[in-house]
Amino acid sequence: MSSIAIVTDTDCSLPFELSDKFNIRQVPINILFGEESFRTEFDINDVQLFERIDRDGALPTTSAPSPGQFSEAYKAAFDAGADEVICFTVSGEVSATYDAAVNAKELVPGKTINVVDTRSLSLGQGFQVLEAAELGQAGKSRDEIIAAAKSMEERSHFFAALSTLKYLAMSGRVGHLAAGMANLLNIKPILTIQDGKLDMLEKIRTKSKAWARLLELTAAAIGDKEVERMGIVHVAAVEQAMEFEALLREHVTCPEEILIADLTAGLAVHSGAGMVGVGFVLAE
Repeated sequence: MSSIAIVTDTDCSLPFELSDKFNIRQVPINILFGEESFRTEFDINDVQLFERIDRDGALPTTSAPSPGQFSEAYKAAFDAGADEVICFTVSGEVSATYDAAVNAKELVPGKTINVVDTRSLSLGQGFQVLEAAELGQAGKSRDEIIAAAKSMEERSHFFAALSTLKYLAMSGRVGHLAAGMANLLNIKPILTIQDGKLDMLEKIRTKSKAWARLLELTAAAIGDKEVERMGIVHVAAVEQAMEFEALLREHVTCPEEILIADLTAGLAVHSGAGMVGVGFVLAE
């Protein structure tokens, strides 16, 4: 039986303890403060990211992993006994990560490596990765693993509420005047994943109304279906994430286990501290 290793990038929002359990290798998105480079989750987490941003008064830039970083993960998987590798990357709509993962195959000649664009991000990506890893450990074939993981894309949903527009203003995505007015009005944008990108869905006033809307959107998406996987992501806001989990369990039928995870710095830099969101996959 062929041994298949799973590789991904840190935009999947999977905690390392979980990816380690399933032998998933994560390649880091790079965070750049001027000439200083940090590897997401290896050198910098969400809390450290925003401590630095608030201290510097400026946002860093992000860059996709290099082909060399991916090739190191591929080689490590083969050195550990894998016969082939499947790599699931963050959506090619938001990052050059997929291209880097594909180009890295040339650095590991003679090996079977398949690269899959998840067309998603955060837990939308992460749950595909987990599915693949579980099926790989169960002895499923490459084609079965890829098909099962990709089938989750259409069944996946993600809704999140930003805590502030401060960081979007710093990035230039929102004008400083507009951001200042929005903060006066206490606007909390609702985000979702559409066409492989994180887009603004609605603008809600106040945190309580934004969270209530997240619950409404989640309940409507679930309907009478069963939830296969569910997780809550946050940006340096673990207490709020736990508070939201309690509300979620009160309002919708949830699986017994709900993953609570950091969004991770490669994505968090675009959303800002305090974001809370829910990702879930409906059963077929």
